[in-house]
Amino acid sequence: MPLVNEPLSAGQAERLAPSFKALGDPVRLRLLSLIASHAGGEVCVCDLTDAFDLTAPTISHHLKVLKETGLVSAERRGTWVYYRARPEALGLLSTVLAVPQEAAA
Repeated sequence: MPLVNEPLSAGQAERLAPSFKALGDPVRLRLLSLIASHAGGEVCVCDLTDAFDLTAPTISHHLKVLKETGLVSAERRGTWVYYRARPEALGLLSTVLAVPQEAAA
């Protein structure tokens, strides 16, 4: 239910807060954007590290936070891990923040 329709319950706020907190970090927000917009819907961690001026362990930490909050899923294939955005998680956040067109005007 969108915030503009009715207030969140304490339980809803408790469940959503970790996802919003995870996205409050610019690196994680950008990582999620890179993953979600990547052709084919998934991206190898090896392709993400070059996009940042950060060490591989730091990128791995940020990806772990995104995974723990349910915003991305991960699959190991040999040496590499491939990440996908979880549409249901992104959809939930979008729904909560949705503002009807008449309210936005």
